Amino acid sequence: MMNRSLLLHRLLGLALTLGFLPCWQQVHAQTAAKAQVVILATGGTIAGAGASASNSATYQAAKVPVDKLLASVPELSNLATVHGEQVFQIASESLTNEHLLTLAKRVSALSKQADVDGIVITHGSDTLEETAYFLTLTVHTRKPIVLVGSMRPGTALSADGALNLYNAVATAASASSADKGVLVVMNDEVHSGRDVTKSINIRTEAFKSPWGALGMVVEGKTYWFRAPVKRHTLQSEFNIDRITTLPKVDIAYGYGTANDTAHKAFAASGAKALIHAGTGNGSVAATVVPSLRELRLQGIQVIRSARVMGGGFVLRNAEQPDDQYDWVVAHDLNPQKARILASLALTRTNDSREIQRMFMEY
Repeated sequence: MMNRSLLLHRLLGLALTLGFLPCWQQVHAQTAAKAQVVILATGGTIAGAGASASNSATYQAAKVPVDKLLASVPELSNLATVHGEQVFQIASESLTNEHLLTLAKRVSALSKQADVDGIVITHGSDTLEETAYFLTLTVHTRKPIVLVGSMRPGTALSADGALNLYNAVATAASASSADKGVLVVMNDEVHSGRDVTKSINIRTEAFKSPWGALGMVVEGKTYWFRAPVKRHTLQSEFNIDRITTLPKVDIAYGYGTANDTAHKAFAASGAKALIHAGTGNGSVAATVVPSLRELRLQGIQVIRSARVMGGGFVLRNAEQPDDQYDWVVAHDLNPQKARILASLALTRTNDSREIQRMFMEY
């Protein structure tokens, strides 16, 4: 069902086009018809500051509060009626499960408000993809939710944050962005929060999706080329309104001469699932297999992901006999996103077959 603000926007636009309103009412209608967008600020590079304009890679993140961030881009008022709210002010590598829960619950509450048409979240780039995927899986709404960050602080030459924020608000304010799940807008591109990953540091074109971007933003207008097909938002079986804690899930890295030290340590510290970031097709070294089999017998979920970048996925029963060992494969999710889904899956079940279904559907 179309929300009230978007319906009003279309009706007023029709009235303006047909000339049914006098001039003074047209001005009022144009103002009233603007989408209502809330910007939730969490810190990161987009709120960072360097010592000089030449510092684009050396700076302090999470220094600029949301009111100053919005004031630095006055053109936002041309796109929507914007309101800012400071949720956190931290560098994103320091986000915890508690931060994720707090942010997602706030997004969920705002999405239920009739006077909110879209939500933008400013976020540090380091873990932006993980937060985007968490929100994709847990917030039940058709309204646009857009995450945005930057690769350079606002004090730097050729800073990218202002245009990224402008594009993010344009996307959140657009009726065409509804029902596409949580989005990430960076470097003029619109990505699915499910697919996108930070593939490089330093450069502004850091965020890529292995299956391609959903669209682009050019001069404040969003153009779409494809839509996500995996389950998200309203179709998700996970609901942040009913989640209070997240089980501990850790990632152990695969490499040449790898051993089982990390896997055992994570299990001893209380991990309920282990993501094995394997080489190639989620491969597991022969020296590690016995320990992972033993940990599975102890009730810890073992999920094979891959450390490789780009388009590909881990095949079940290839490299390892997953059926025999009762392991799960992460399909095309990278290790950090596999951790997010595994943690949410464990809030509902400890059945490996059910968890495998979730990895294929989400």
